[in-house]
Amino acid sequence: MAKKVSGYIKLQVPSGQANPSPPIGPALGQAGLNIMEFCKAFNAATQNMEQGIPIPTVITAYADRTFSFVTKTPPASYYLKKAAGLSKAASNPGKEVVGSVSLNQVREIVELKKADLNTSDLDQACKMIIGSARSMGIEVEGA
Repeated sequence: MAKKVSGYIKLQVPSGQANPSPPIGPALGQAGLNIMEFCKAFNAATQNMEQGIPIPTVITAYADRTFSFVTKTPPASYYLKKAAGLSKAASNPGKEVVGSVSLNQVREIVELKKADLNTSDLDQACKMIIGSARSMGIEVEGA
């Protein structure tokens, strides 16, 4: 018999740096889960990744106070800022351009994010990433 799911918790946790401080501690504590057990499991699962990358994580909390979690690929905004060499996006997107990326860099980002995008068409996936870039004030050359 399958375990009864009591809820889902969505967090963005830096890879290899999960600790019981906010936002992880309060979110897991409220669900009655073992915070240190999650931190150890998450850090072990992300130890081979570059440290500090934001990793979207979906934690499934079960009624017997156990959990499982799934990690996704880092957000497109992280990859776009890295490709453009920026520390932060534009504060006024649409009116100011803070950087630019090439169409080849967009394709590389699509290859990295392919598993988490809701399309299997490469052109449509590129359009999604280009839209994210535009909303961050990053110009895409060749698009």
